[in-house]
Amino acid sequence: MIEATTGRRPVAVYTDVDDTDPGLGIALLEAHGFEVRVLGTRDPEAIIAGAQDAVALLPGYATVSREVLEGLPHLRIVSLMSMGFDYVDVDTATSRGVWVTNVPGAATQEVATHALAILLISLRQLPFYTGSATPDRWNERADTAPLRLSELTLGVVGLGRIGREFARVAGPLFGRVIGYDPMLPDSPETAADLGALGVERASLDEVRGASNVLSLHLPLLPDTTRMVDAAFLDGMPAGSTLVNVSRGGLIDEHALAAALDSGRLAGAALDVLTQEPPAPGNPLLGRPDVVLTPHIGYFSRRTEIEYVRIQAQNTISLWESGMPDSPVNRL
Repeated sequence: MIEATTGRRPVAVYTDVDDTDPGLGIALLEAHGFEVRVLGTRDPEAIIAGAQDAVALLPGYATVSREVLEGLPHLRIVSLMSMGFDYVDVDTATSRGVWVTNVPGAATQEVATHALAILLISLRQLPFYTGSATPDRWNERADTAPLRLSELTLGVVGLGRIGREFARVAGPLFGRVIGYDPMLPDSPETAADLGALGVERASLDEVRGASNVLSLHLPLLPDTTRMVDAAFLDGMPAGSTLVNVSRGGLIDEHALAAALDSGRLAGAALDVLTQEPPAPGNPLLGRPDVVLTPHIGYFSRRTEIEYVRIQAQNTISLWESGMPDSPVNRL
């Protein structure tokens, strides 16, 4: 159990809560003895000023940089409300004895089904055909006809919880499913698990070169940042489709726009961009060959509750047992 350093109730601070109701989390924390404060900002200086006595920081989308971590002397945990943690300086947190936690598995089903949904919208050319369902355009056809899914190969890059769930729900629609994940052990258990999902394991080059549809399910790390660049896209089959519901930073957006312009790719289905909200000049906005949703793949009635609950519970568990439930670092 961790003791408060200020001689009073431990302080937990929410930074930004733009599109989330933190009420459940606040109630849980207060019921376990915390004083809770909501700053309503992503500004690092305001966070440092408003959380000087905080032992727990609960961000929405606010970046937790070295500056922020070094400015909060009593901090013991950064409890996130997302699966990704690329907006936290985890190395600095670890060096300062600060836990970083996420919400693994909370939205696996939602993100996988959202990936399938936007993929089907793209492959069936629904933006065009919903627009042409009018009396004067009823018989219009797109420049190319949709492809039959059972004649296509689906590639899944990243076979963690969400990647495997996506393969499970989407795989039966395709003629072949191949996947890549360097983190999975090469073991009989892994082979049996992937076999049950109908996934053939292959190298990244093999998956990229054979997939008519390629879906990304990776964390944003130094070695995955902009991994889908011009060279990567040139190695994909002509007329293929790219799906990304993970992190926008995996893709070089200008290279993707160029691949779409040239016809190398037929389309893209995206729930994430490098900058969110995007700048007006983002080359992927307003394109008929890009299905774009505003980072809502995780969203459902269930996750509205679970994200907030798990975020608060990680802080409570650390305080009561000395260990959070879902850490991404080790102290």
